[in-house]
Amino acid sequence: MSKPGIVAISGSLSRPSRTFALVSTLLEAIQEREPVDAQLIDLANAAPTLFAASSFDRLSSEGRAIIDDVENADLLVVGTPVYRGSYTGALKHLFDLVRHDRLRGVPVVLAATGGSQMHGLVTEHQLRPLFGFFAALSLPTTVYATESDFRNFVLVSDPIRQRVASAAEEAVRALLSRQRAPRPKTAPAALPATA
Repeated sequence: MSKPGIVAISGSLSRPSRTFALVSTLLEAIQEREPVDAQLIDLANAAPTLFAASSFDRLSSEGRAIIDDVENADLLVVGTPVYRGSYTGALKHLFDLVRHDRLRGVPVVLAATGGSQMHGLVTEHQLRPLFGFFAALSLPTTVYATESDFRNFVLVSDPIRQRVASAAEEAVRALLSRQRAPRPKTAPAALPATA
């Protein structure tokens, strides 16, 4: 059986980036627990390619390869800095290019970074509904970190590292479950109407 494929996405356009550091830490924690094929999409690099297209049909071959990787992932790790109370426009644009039926049942680890605890529910009120639209499976444990949880763009907070470990364990369980029951590529047929 081939290794499951994980695609991690950092929705920050900044360099260096706490969001990139958090997403990388989550990806490493999953890799420590299970052999996977992992890829990290850094929107600081990928955004210009994706911004050139307004729809999936208009993507360049490079842009289509990025979206294909997202659509074919066995698990996604998605992180964003909080920007004006929500995820970044760059992250939104990436998922505007993902076809609506391609993430059905795909487990997603949700993560975010912000300047203070005031935006700590961004994963629940912004990211979780986004993946609900795709009928993806947002995992229960989310990770939100603030500036004080990092030193020189390295995650140093023990409580956040414990949360990362919990999220990674959930991700591995979801991956193993998916390997036993592959996801359907199309939406299930509608139930017949009842009288």
